[in-house]
Amino acid sequence: MKRLIFATGNKDKMKEIREILGSLPVEILSMKEAGIQAEIEEDGKSFEENALIKARAVCRLAGEMVLADDSGLEIDYLNGEPGIYSARYMGEDTSYRIKNQNLMDRLSGVPDEKRTARFVCAIAAAFPDGREYVVRGTIEGRIGYEERGENGFGYDPIFYLPDRDVSTAQLSREEKNSISHRGNALKKMKELLEKEDLL
Repeated sequence: MKRLIFATGNKDKMKEIREILGSLPVEILSMKEAGIQAEIEEDGKSFEENALIKARAVCRLAGEMVLADDSGLEIDYLNGEPGIYSARYMGEDTSYRIKNQNLMDRLSGVPDEKRTARFVCAIAAAFPDGREYVVRGTIEGRIGYEERGENGFGYDPIFYLPDRDVSTAQLSREEKNSISHRGNALKKMKELLEKEDLL
C-alpha cells in the first residue's frame, strides 16, 4: 500500500485527517510515524505558501507523496490578524487561553457585525516527480465575548457560529469535521487526489 505522509506532529490534527481521508487507498502517517524529523522555517507570505514550503521540504526528505497544511484565524476588524502568525501569535509557548483573552480584549466594545472572522486552512500536496497542488478551505464566523466549549483546541472556544449559536469548541467532532476549514480543505484535497488519479 502506498504511503501518504502528513507533515504534522499534532495528534488532534492527525485524528481529523484520518477521519476524513481514511477511505483513500493509502497508509496515512504523521512525520513522526514516518521517521522524519525536520525544522522547517515557514517564511511564506500566505497560508498557501507556508503549506507548500512544508510539503516540499518533507517530500524532499521522504521521497514520497506528502500533504501539509497551514491554517489560522483572520479577524477582519484587526486587519486579518493573527493570520499566518496564528500559531506564533504572542509567542509559540503562550497558552491559547491568554491569546484568546488578548484578542477578545482588543475587540472590547466592538459590535457583533464588526466581529467577523474566518478560519482558513490551505493544504498542499507535493509529489517526488515535482507535481504540486494546493487547496483552501474556510469557515466564516465571529469572535465571541467569552470562551465557550471544551471540544476544540486553539482559537475554537472564541470562534462563534451565529447560525448555530455555538462556538466551534462546542461542536461534536463529527459536526466540526463536516463544516470546519480543515474539514473543507481535506475534502477538496481528497476529491482532487481521486479525480486526478494521483494515488
